Amino acid sequence: MTATVLVQPRVAIVLPTFNGEKHLPAQLDSLLAQDYPDFIVLARDDGSTDSSEKILRFYAEQHPERVRLLATEPGNRGACGSFSLLMEHVLAHKEALGLESAYVMCCDQDDIWYPQKISRSMAAMQALEAKHPFRACLVHSDLLVVDENGQAIADSFFQYQDIRPHKRSFARMLVSNSVTGCTALCNEKLVQMSSPVPDGAVMHDWWLALVASAFGAIQTIEEPLVDYRQHGGNTLGAREYRRSALTPAKFGRLFDPGYDAVTQQLTRQAEAFAGVYSQRLSNGRVLVLAMALGMGSRFRLWRNVVFRALMAFGR
Repeated sequence: MTATVLVQPRVAIVLPTFNGEKHLPAQLDSLLAQDYPDFIVLARDDGSTDSSEKILRFYAEQHPERVRLLATEPGNRGACGSFSLLMEHVLAHKEALGLESAYVMCCDQDDIWYPQKISRSMAAMQALEAKHPFRACLVHSDLLVVDENGQAIADSFFQYQDIRPHKRSFARMLVSNSVTGCTALCNEKLVQMSSPVPDGAVMHDWWLALVASAFGAIQTIEEPLVDYRQHGGNTLGAREYRRSALTPAKFGRLFDPGYDAVTQQLTRQAEAFAGVYSQRLSNGRVLVLAMALGMGSRFRLWRNVVFRALMAFGR
């Protein structure tokens, strides 16, 4: 399918790395093979002990018009912190990056982007912004799940993980994220509202999805636009925390003491969201957020009730 993009503004792709030398060159090559004409990759290494930073520097030297390497500060910020720092950098250096508007795409270090990924995402974004002008907008897509060697595991990540992408209300997003970061395209309004990503956020993409569901709009592209690599060395992106997302399939396990940590994570994220945005939410969403804070109750039965209610609101 050919994407129709009315205009072609420059897009910033933010790429943090950490010990990703094995698959990083293939990811970078897939970015350079995009059919969209105007984009810039802003990369940052998060203290790798392998050759990840050297690989980024090589690509930045070979393709200075496409790849820029952000100077690495001491310490390790983790995936969420690295993505947040890169998004903040984009906002602060729009002119230097050649951006008229800060359209930002998140990129993991070990996937493969299809050539039409940016163009398809931008076409969907422009259609979404036309319906929701001046709002925080997010576009994301399905993924094809592959193993370490690129062999297909599942044709649809949505089906593979029992994700229901069209059920994206604020209430549902508080307990179950449907947006995978490496497929996400955010407009400037969303990046502004979401940055910096607070410490209480489970992960950057969940935080972006929460903000978009509360204050803007989310659009799903049904087709896979990424080969989503699953392997033992995954350290960045959605893979680590997605196991913590509560889904209907996991509902019955809320009585399992092992899920206490999950509900605590979700409660911390809801508390962080309340701390930043409670004064800007509608009365209805304030009520929904207050319900989500009940996930922190020490009574598992009450957590069960809260989860049922939030999922019901999300239908």
